[in-house]
Amino acid sequence: MIDLYTWTTPNGRKASIMLEEIGLPYTVHSIDIGKDEQFAPAFLKISPNNRIPAIVDGDTGISVFESGALMIYLADKTGKLLPKEGAARYQVIEWLMWQMGGVGPMFGQAHHFLKYNKGKAPYAEERYLKEAARLYKVLNTQLGLHEYVAGEYSIADIAIWPWISRFEWQTINLNDYPNVKRWYLEIAKRPAVQRGYKVPKDMGPIPMPA
Repeated sequence: MIDLYTWTTPNGRKASIMLEEIGLPYTVHSIDIGKDEQFAPAFLKISPNNRIPAIVDGDTGISVFESGALMIYLADKTGKLLPKEGAARYQVIEWLMWQMGGVGPMFGQAHHFLKYNKGKAPYAEERYLKEAARLYKVLNTQLGLHEYVAGEYSIADIAIWPWISRFEWQTINLNDYPNVKRWYLEIAKRPAVQRGYKVPKDMGPIPMPA
């Protein structure tokens, strides 16, 4: 049994969608970051960076924080959604790292300035909107070459998709990125994605582009 510590953020949804896709039983522990529950001493022992998501594997006693590491761990544990070796494995990992190093931090800043603090820092708004658009263009180009980001459906897609689901927060029109829109809608139809999106609580339907 996996214990999942999570909240309703893109990073949190990466973990719950992953668990739904691979079919491992798990228990959900809500960590309400709006109430600073991520700073509780008990959670700090599991996640030293005070960030969700994190897991504890009851079968092995191993705990894993950082969403990318968590996804690799679960993929290796089950043999699903990540090739075991060779170029295909590293192509998935490089796109996972692209999300971790680019999409997550840059889109997160876009949310901060474009949604929550609009008008307070025009320079920051312009900077992060431009970078978001650049990253969408990279993704759109890649998805013009492959059905999924790294060829076959993988942890790379699961990592990126929840961030794209907040395209409205980024003031991005998905119609400007047709390959991304096609991929986004296709993944949104997956039953595991629909279930995982509602963990740890239902915040409404998956956003759909006009």
